[in-house]
Amino acid sequence: MASSQSNVVPESVTSLPRLWYRPTLSPHHGIYVMLVISFLTGVAASQHWTLSTTLALVCAFAGFQAEHPLTLQIKQRHSWKPRFLLWSSIYAGIALITGGYLYLQAPLLRWIYLGAIVTLAIDTLSVLNRQQKTYVNEFITFAAVCLAAPLAYIATTGTWTTSIIGLWLLNTLFFSSAIFTVKLRKSKTSSLIPPVLYHLIATAIITELWFLGWLSAISALSFGIALLKIALILWKKNWYCTTPIYNVAKLETSFSLLFLSVVAISQFLSI
Repeated sequence: MASSQSNVVPESVTSLPRLWYRPTLSPHHGIYVMLVISFLTGVAASQHWTLSTTLALVCAFAGFQAEHPLTLQIKQRHSWKPRFLLWSSIYAGIALITGGYLYLQAPLLRWIYLGAIVTLAIDTLSVLNRQQKTYVNEFITFAAVCLAAPLAYIATTGTWTTSIIGLWLLNTLFFSSAIFTVKLRKSKTSSLIPPVLYHLIATAIITELWFLGWLSAISALSFGIALLKIALILWKKNWYCTTPIYNVAKLETSFSLLFLSVVAISQFLSI
């Protein structure tokens, strides 16, 4: 009995360092998809991949990861978790180093950084007020993640154009579609009015961007993929609202990859 007890104590003690040094990673699959695809659309617009492009991807990923443990710490309220602060600082440090280097190469990136900082402040306040899941806050967060598109473009080329702003808005409006469709799965937000109204407004905005010349014809038409998705969801609403969440994730990822394919083709054709 004594020997069995002696075996248990060291095991629990030695597990503490592993917990302390274990990295924190955001579990939000959808944000990874949005970040990578937005970034790749920016790369497609620049039609190049350089060292600065790679560093921009590292900066975007680290900046996104820095927010997750910070949010967890804020939710703890009065209980301090050194692990969350440690990894938030590590990720933030990586983002600052790579972002600082890129800024020296392309000062225009300051506007991207400013947008990210403002979004972090808004998100922090929303967590404190327990309003992180509101339509407005989620839309702002999605818009910030989609800044990966102009980040990739400006870091690679050192310049910006109205078309890259149009591309950012296209990414934001496309991915924000998921905010309204996923909420259909909850009884409190199952009304069809918000998603239908959103897609009508988003379609009008995309059309206006095309008229202004901020989006090419094919890029503008890529938003039709979001319309196809919402039509499919409304057609199969009962299935969509009851199926396991991983099926929803697969559906969203599939449509996102299709969106990326169309946008990438439009950028390379430059129509």
